[in-house]
Amino acid sequence: MTFYAHYDGQPVDPAAWTDGKPFEPVLRNAAIEAGGKRIPFPENSAQHRAVYNDDWRLYARSSSDDKSPIVALLAALDALRAKKIPLAVNLKVIFEGEEEAGSSSLRRTLELHKNLLGADLLITADGPVHQSGRPLVFFGNRGDVGIDVTVYGAVRALHSGHYGNWAPNPATEVSQLLASMKDADGRVLIEGYYDDVAPLGEAEKKALAEMPDNDADLQRELGIAKPEGGGKKLVELIMQPSLNIRGLRSAYVGEQAQNVVPEKAEASLEARLVTGEDPKKKFEQIKAFIEKQGFFVIDQEPTLEERRAHARIAKVIYEGGYRASRTPMDLPMSKTIVDVVRAAAGNNTVVMPSTGGSVPMYIFEDLGLLWVGVPIVNYDNHQHSSDENLRLGQFWRGMEIYAAILAELNW
Repeated sequence: MTFYAHYDGQPVDPAAWTDGKPFEPVLRNAAIEAGGKRIPFPENSAQHRAVYNDDWRLYARSSSDDKSPIVALLAALDALRAKKIPLAVNLKVIFEGEEEAGSSSLRRTLELHKNLLGADLLITADGPVHQSGRPLVFFGNRGDVGIDVTVYGAVRALHSGHYGNWAPNPATEVSQLLASMKDADGRVLIEGYYDDVAPLGEAEKKALAEMPDNDADLQRELGIAKPEGGGKKLVELIMQPSLNIRGLRSAYVGEQAQNVVPEKAEASLEARLVTGEDPKKKFEQIKAFIEKQGFFVIDQEPTLEERRAHARIAKVIYEGGYRASRTPMDLPMSKTIVDVVRAAAGNNTVVMPSTGGSVPMYIFEDLGLLWVGVPIVNYDNHQHSSDENLRLGQFWRGMEIYAAILAELNW
């Protein structure tokens, strides 16, 4: 068995973190949203063993995504060794430091060392447990494509009083462009966007039907009055490709706001892919849609001649991506890993055909490795955002789950 996890984390904006220092761990007696207060780390010595509460949380970048599963695996190995419990598997590990940046070196590194990769199963630890808080085993993940779109106005920002109503406003134009990509229910209107989606098998459909229906609870927790999706459940929508605006930038806001017509506006987009879709084709679909909206599309800064010749200009950059991956749920190995996790964590363990997140499992799939996801961290961990955190109760249970897999997995 091979265990995969990554030890890098997302970029940070320290000012957005409650404690201001994302790389200095802080312990709180509850989640910040629940009024959790900073507390000191308990003293730990041979004479006075530290005692922790399950609801305490460790706040730091990468605490849950994805360093903690690595530590949980190592702790499980230590515990089994201390109790003289033999491993049921031959264990290999792959720890990566570029997952959040697209795993650009992973394939090359693995191909250089193919002779070391033989395994019957690969377990990825990335991602959170189910949003219901229940343990999770998943068999697929979505792919991902990054796209940067910049729309241009005049060659410099202009006084809004002197030039407003005359100079084209790129912030308005990019907003209109983005809004035209979806309907009121959030369905993507780009031609061909859903055409290549591979249908789910019977085992996947059965698993979806048995998943918890907790959308109403999530709406209350997150303050969402009406979700997108036209009435479909979250678990159904995760099985479809998505298109997300992950960031916008144009001129200034707040105390720095200026009365100008901006010279440009930039949008960062991401498309999540499902099985059957090609990343480059998805990018070309989005690019073609932008062209159909009347934009002259380029891949570098526009020249003055291009600005004078074209009323609407968009620089569209493909930032890379990778396809989705999914392991069949009806394999003997698949059924056994579910049984082992349920025995360790409870029969309420959720079994999911695919999660909404993206991990480069397609690389292992191409190398002939079957894989399954067994995440352990809390679902409300602020993954990829400020105040990322790890609930300690999840951490302890994760150690137990990984110990059970190491000691009992056999098919």
